[in-house]
Amino acid sequence: MDFVALTIQFLDVLKSFVGSYGMAIIVFTILMRICLWHLNVSQQRSMKNMQNLTPKMKMIQEKYKNNPQLMQQKMMEFYKENNFNPTAGCLPMLIQIPVFIMLYSALMSPQFIQMAGDSNFLFIKRLDSTIRSTAGISLDGQFSITKNAQFQSGKSAIVYLDTDKPETIKIQKPNKAIEVQGEIIDGSPVELKMALDNLNLNFAQLNKVTKAEVSVMNILTKETENIEFKRMGDILVASIPTVAAENAMHYDVIFLVALFILTIWLSQKIMMATTQNKNQDPQQAAIQKSMGKIMPVMIGMTFIFIPIPAGALLYLVTSNVFQIFQTIVINKQLEIEEANKEKEKNQDNNIIDAKVIDAKVVDDKNSK
Repeated sequence: MDFVALTIQFLDVLKSFVGSYGMAIIVFTILMRICLWHLNVSQQRSMKNMQNLTPKMKMIQEKYKNNPQLMQQKMMEFYKENNFNPTAGCLPMLIQIPVFIMLYSALMSPQFIQMAGDSNFLFIKRLDSTIRSTAGISLDGQFSITKNAQFQSGKSAIVYLDTDKPETIKIQKPNKAIEVQGEIIDGSPVELKMALDNLNLNFAQLNKVTKAEVSVMNILTKETENIEFKRMGDILVASIPTVAAENAMHYDVIFLVALFILTIWLSQKIMMATTQNKNQDPQQAAIQKSMGKIMPVMIGMTFIFIPIPAGALLYLVTSNVFQIFQTIVINKQLEIEEANKEKEKNQDNNIIDAKVIDAKVVDDKNSK
């Protein structure tokens, strides 16, 4: 199953309802977060439980520190008695990682770039832009290139057999199918070749291939062109004009990275504020506070060196904003649950006290 293609199709469907691919990414993010709502409730509840149970856990660890096996056994018993799963808080994050990777792959794919890579949204000029990238206009009949240009094909090609009847054929290993013949020179046509055995055809059909139309992407510029390859012996060859690529800094993407750092910092700050309690270990609280300041900056700085497209950053920022809202709402729910439990506990204690008083009155009367 091609999850990248499914993601692109889903974004395209959303775009038909909301009007733009940028808004489609926002709606996609919100839908994903809503689907994970129940797991996030479990995550936040687990964090609160862990902080409430931390003092008792430390007592067990201190008591059995010289016997690791017995300590582990006692800890497992403690978890079971308190219905606590220490790994419950990790599940929502683990689920979101493949979702992000899938969206990242979709936004960087030739299919999306050809379909909507140059789409703008609010202050974002192109959804496929990274912080620093070379400029190129797709489908203009020429490539913007540098000497280190690399190419990859789309996942399929329109192939013409000797009957001149075109067929859509799958390309095997698209990232390795296209090769450059000779030297790349700015402003001179670039010669491309593709071996026939990259086409998913049997030998009899390969012998009948006369030409093929292939979508080719320049990996560095994310520029896509539809190129006609003609047969020459056992390979398909094509020549396409080029111009020198301009290296540009995209300040709209830098602003998105800054928004990501700000929103993840706010998200962690609110999360820590809503889960703090009097039982929290001071050393643990200090570590959390320090990590809350350092980690957002470290992750944000990583995006300067790793080419994250603007669309994927839009997903991350939207996810962080939703996380802030979600944390506040879930915390209110948990506070109400705790208040109700405390109220029920007090009612039960009052009932027990009343029974004890009634029993004492009866005993006093009997003794008289």
